[in-house]
Amino acid sequence: MAKTAKKVELRDRRRVRVRKKISGSVERPRLAVFRSSRYIYAQLIDDAAGHTLAAASSREEAARVDGKSMSVATAGRVGELLAERAKSKKVVNAVFDRAGYRYHGRVAALADGARKGGLQF
Repeated sequence: MAKTAKKVELRDRRRVRVRKKISGSVERPRLAVFRSSRYIYAQLIDDAAGHTLAAASSREEAARVDGKSMSVATAGRVGELLAERAKSKKVVNAVFDRAGYRYHGRVAALADGARKGGLQF
């Protein structure tokens, strides 16, 4: 098995293990993170109803810092944008789902940006 396939398989195992324990609701949606090599995406998901309440990504022009889409600063801005959109939906609390990624770098910056924007988890 290729090294990258093994890494993806291990991350998927961690993601499934965490998802068994947490789920989102209207009062406290799940803040799901997806990190690709180029972009980072975040969504607030109500798992009970199966709806996305708010979303933000580094592909948006409003999120980019210095025109870069894969920097730590851009990930922080994505978190702030998501928190602003959550406030407009009257969402204050969330459950953080890092989806098996390490809480480091862009994932941690996104969480810090969301906290800075007013989300609590």
